[in-house]
Amino acid sequence: MRVRLRNPDRTVEVEGPCTVAELLDHLDVLPHTVLVLNDRALVTADHLLPADAEVEVRPVISGGAEGAPRCAVCRAPAVLEERRHRAAWCADHLADHVQNQIRKAIDHPPGLPAGERMCSYADRLLVAVSGGKDSLALWDALTEMGYRVDGLYVGLGIGGYSERSREVCAAFAAERGLDLHVVELAEEYGYTTPSGAGAAGRSTCGVCGLSKRYAFNRVAVDHGYDVLATGHNLDDEAATLLGNVLRWQESFLARQHPVLPATGANQVRKIKPMYRLSERESAAYCVVRGIDYVVEECPLVDGNTGHELKAAFDLLEAASPGLKAQFLFGFYDRQDRLVDPRAEEEVELAECGSCGMPTTGAVCAFCRQRELIVQALPVRTGAS
Repeated sequence: MRVRLRNPDRTVEVEGPCTVAELLDHLDVLPHTVLVLNDRALVTADHLLPADAEVEVRPVISGGAEGAPRCAVCRAPAVLEERRHRAAWCADHLADHVQNQIRKAIDHPPGLPAGERMCSYADRLLVAVSGGKDSLALWDALTEMGYRVDGLYVGLGIGGYSERSREVCAAFAAERGLDLHVVELAEEYGYTTPSGAGAAGRSTCGVCGLSKRYAFNRVAVDHGYDVLATGHNLDDEAATLLGNVLRWQESFLARQHPVLPATGANQVRKIKPMYRLSERESAAYCVVRGIDYVVEECPLVDGNTGHELKAAFDLLEAASPGLKAQFLFGFYDRQDRLVDPRAEEEVELAECGSCGMPTTGAVCAFCRQRELIVQALPVRTGAS
């Protein structure tokens, strides 16, 4: 069906038939902020829209003569206005909005059978935290929602930036009586991200990513967690998808999901409950919840392709609010038709001969990388 959205005026295609309530849920529009018209007639939430329907979604909430925007829920002065949602919220209802989006991601993940959730309240969850807004917002929200969740911080050895990040994570956990695991690359494996990159002849981001993924899975397995959660947000996932499409990386497209199941021994399920939320929403959540986070970006991130794609996408989003969400959610809705599932290579996993973690060869990629590094660097005392 063709759906015309107003303020700003644009048209999107949505698969039908579906009810008005289902359409607004798909578009991520709050029902009480709009009128829905089908063939120029008002329709209610349970009205069934045919596949060839011409629909108009007309916003009814605006600042108007009142000046500043008002909360879409209680009409109090708003602290955040999001053009993508065509709504604004006060501090309390902004926190509710963020937690509801996380709850929706967990309860209705794309690509899984109906009724299957990202995780359950019986699971032990481990959240990978960096000290940034997204991961700390996720840890806070999951805790508030009643999940059993601990944190994991991996120290990368990037000077004052890493020291500040660790302090922020430790303070967050201490203030709330939560458990935080800390792994320092230098102490545990004998190198920092900068020194490891130079020794291995790889990019800093490449060494960082492989090291963190290994440490995340290692701690989750060693401590008996069921699920590992990361703070990847809408901006992250949309930029990743854009990069994979531009390069036509079919195996990556087939694997891009907010839920990655454990496919063998010594693995845990990995989830991304923040994928429905923008960076702006998670930052605002931290402010209204009183969460101190590291505002500065990693000093080694300059030139990272993902950040360049984010910047390019931001220009498109400014001209067409909601474009990122439409791009990402539309892909998830059509993934099984757009990408041959066979493009995701089926591999047989075995235990790494060095560390016992899953690998497709005799020795895992992390141990091979570490071997290159320690051949060029002296291993620090106490490194395993």
